[in-house]
Amino acid sequence: MDLPIEVAGNFMELRANHFHSGLDMKTNGRIGQPVMAVAQGWVSRIKVSPWGYGKAVYVDHPSGYTTVYGHLDRLNGAIAQKLLEIQYSNRSFSVDQYFKPGELPVTQGEIIAYSGNTGGSSAPHLHFEVRRTSDQHALDPQTYGMHAPDTVRPAISGLRAYPLDSLSQTGPYPAGYAGFATVQLNDSTYALKSGVKVSVLGTVGLALNVTDRYSNSSNTCGIGALRVTMDGKVITDIHLDEVDFGLQRYANAYMDYGLYKDKDMYYNRCYKLPNNKLDLYGKMVEPGRIAAVPGKDQTVEMVATDRAGNRSTLRFTLHGATAEEAAKWPLPAQQGQFCQYDQTNVVKLEGMQFSLPPNALYDNTRLTSSRNAAPAHALAPLYKVQDEFTPVQLACQLGIAVDKGFTADQASKLLLVRMVKGKPVAEGGTYAEGWVTGSVRNLGAFTVMMDTTPPLLTPIGLSDNMKGRKGFKVKVRDNLSGIDQYVGTLDGKWVLLEYEPKTSMLEHAFDSYSDLPGEHEFRLEVTDGRGNKSTLVRKFAR
Repeated sequence: MDLPIEVAGNFMELRANHFHSGLDMKTNGRIGQPVMAVAQGWVSRIKVSPWGYGKAVYVDHPSGYTTVYGHLDRLNGAIAQKLLEIQYSNRSFSVDQYFKPGELPVTQGEIIAYSGNTGGSSAPHLHFEVRRTSDQHALDPQTYGMHAPDTVRPAISGLRAYPLDSLSQTGPYPAGYAGFATVQLNDSTYALKSGVKVSVLGTVGLALNVTDRYSNSSNTCGIGALRVTMDGKVITDIHLDEVDFGLQRYANAYMDYGLYKDKDMYYNRCYKLPNNKLDLYGKMVEPGRIAAVPGKDQTVEMVATDRAGNRSTLRFTLHGATAEEAAKWPLPAQQGQFCQYDQTNVVKLEGMQFSLPPNALYDNTRLTSSRNAAPAHALAPLYKVQDEFTPVQLACQLGIAVDKGFTADQASKLLLVRMVKGKPVAEGGTYAEGWVTGSVRNLGAFTVMMDTTPPLLTPIGLSDNMKGRKGFKVKVRDNLSGIDQYVGTLDGKWVLLEYEPKTSMLEHAFDSYSDLPGEHEFRLEVTDGRGNKSTLVRKFAR
């Protein structure tokens, strides 16, 4: 873009369920900034969705790289026309279309689109990626000339130590881990608070709460590398330099997911959990596993490096406790059902069964569960399986029993819901023989509800006289199961409606297929996730 680079999010910054795979560049809080191709090539893919990258253009280059431009407001020129043709041909707003080399050529500096706020974006910006075309792995755009001003060193704000087997302890803390705040000695060096001692027994792992930012931006960003040495010997050497999209969810195993979700803390694990398939930790066989020597003090140095090469260092002494010292420490409470991460685990309560397949968990975990009173509008008790701060890698099967006194139509309206901060989040599922069952990819609190309420449709800017108007909108609200399908027609022919879930809005901008003079009838049918349907019909002159 013809703007100074101001970073809102950087490459491999920690996010729930993934690493950020590109560089987010601010657009002065506005949409509509011209977006140009960084080099000669051809459009290889156009993807449009209400979610994810929203409207995105992928450009392949002869160099063997692909650049990606996401959250776009609209495309430009021949690319925009091709997208419109595909949408009307497929009768779908959502598109995922691939193109052959030369079909949609672009030149360096050509305006291919305009920046926006579509998809999973929370504010106007451009998401930009560099990928290796051969395997579509994302690489750091800053390595390829996207330079942002950065003289700010990483900020280190906390250290944690975790026992890595049943014989290990991090004392004298009963919670099962030890947490330590840091103090900044100068612009590049950190230490633990005076008098604080890191004492451990057995084999432990460390995690560092570290963030970074750029010189011209206040946004919290991530680091690029993290090295840990003990008495000068490297025990882990983390490099965050490549994203394999097939392994993205294992980011939950790299970070302390619970602290990220609950406290907005950015703890980078400097050791590898058993079920973590990410190749980030260097060539060590068991990276980051520290076998403390009883009675011995060892010097640990943790060096965090950002994308511009700025470094910060934390140094402290790790004390290997003796058996006599550890005997005075309180033991952590052993609560919940013990689950081995590489085996099938089934949590059962009266009227509920939760099944985790092998490798759904990242490590052996104790899962607590409880049966509680049904919340408002629920048709079953509220079942809690651990909490939303414990991540799972794979889909799990959940079944909850309900009374069998339902008609076939009522049974089709039942669904599993997860209660988050007192509000239900639809999880789907189907009813059979007194149970509602389905796949879920979160732990937490679950129950069953019934959705018999159709979506509410409210037209905006749709009047009898639409002469001179650019388009109109329809507000779409649903009370529980969410919007599943929508179809709009103009005089009986399919018409393009763009869905924006952030505003619950369907929008039509008059185009070459719909911008026709005379009298017209617009018809909209919207169906939610449980088959409840609403219809809106309006006539207008154009």
